[in-house]
Amino acid sequence: MDAARQINRAMSPLEWTLVVVLSVLWGGSFFFNEVALVELPPLSVVLGRVGFAALALLALVYLSGQRMPSDLRFWAAMFTMGAINNVIPFGLIVWGQTEITSSLASILNATTPLWTVALAHFLTRDEKMTPARVAGLLLALAGVVVMIGPAALREFGLQVLAQLAVVAAAVSYAFAGIFGRRFRGRPPLVIAAGQVTGSTVLLLPLVLFIDRPWLLPPPSLTTLAAVLSTALFCTALAYVIYFRILATAGATNLLLVTFLLPVSAIVLGVFVLGERLSVGEMAGMGLIGLGLLAIDGRLLKRLWRPAVV
Repeated sequence: MDAARQINRAMSPLEWTLVVVLSVLWGGSFFFNEVALVELPPLSVVLGRVGFAALALLALVYLSGQRMPSDLRFWAAMFTMGAINNVIPFGLIVWGQTEITSSLASILNATTPLWTVALAHFLTRDEKMTPARVAGLLLALAGVVVMIGPAALREFGLQVLAQLAVVAAAVSYAFAGIFGRRFRGRPPLVIAAGQVTGSTVLLLPLVLFIDRPWLLPPPSLTTLAAVLSTALFCTALAYVIYFRILATAGATNLLLVTFLLPVSAIVLGVFVLGERLSVGEMAGMGLIGLGLLAIDGRLLKRLWRPAVV
């Protein structure tokens, strides 16, 4: 199947099911992050997430009879993927969540596809912008402005910087989605294990130098449970599913998961943490959703398709 057909084909029921499961897993990470940040600094939360995930995935690789490649080219790619898909965005999102709610963070994270559309136009040959995608891009960007608020943009305080940090994480995810296209044909479990291992190696010296974990009080069982849940379910399991969808349905179809991410995080944030969404945040989410639908284009094609007589 050539690249253009893979980008435009509809996903199978199994792939849709995997997308829904992935949205629940990633949406839950915002909730678990908020719990862990009560006692741990941001970088330590991120290291716990990728470190425990790496141990679990490496064990699964060898228990399943597979082996991790030893060539330097593979590991250079894993360190690159780990940096732009984990270290940078995880760090920015977790830091951002020290100032903003998990619901708002998940909404801002849902801008990933619009950044991917813009970057893919210049970095790929088969994912160029179309008028519908440009319209969707502008509409979704308007949604981000509505959520943050024009007044807040004129007063760059800490909260606005936290919001922009999550947007920057979305841009990093966009680069990762484009870079990850080169891993098609590799076992998803091996790629998932490789990238979180690379992330752990990159993060460890930063945590030791900045957080000095030996000086921190021991975390509670609740915090440990939150970190382990994020590592095992929202990272290890999620990335196996991520690379499985990427290998069979392509990067563009994979990005549809972000339609459901805010819903998952909002349900957890509102019903478990007691958070409330403002009218502006809800309106912004609606605009982003409409923009992403326009970028995807398939619903509009069905609506505009002439009836057969």
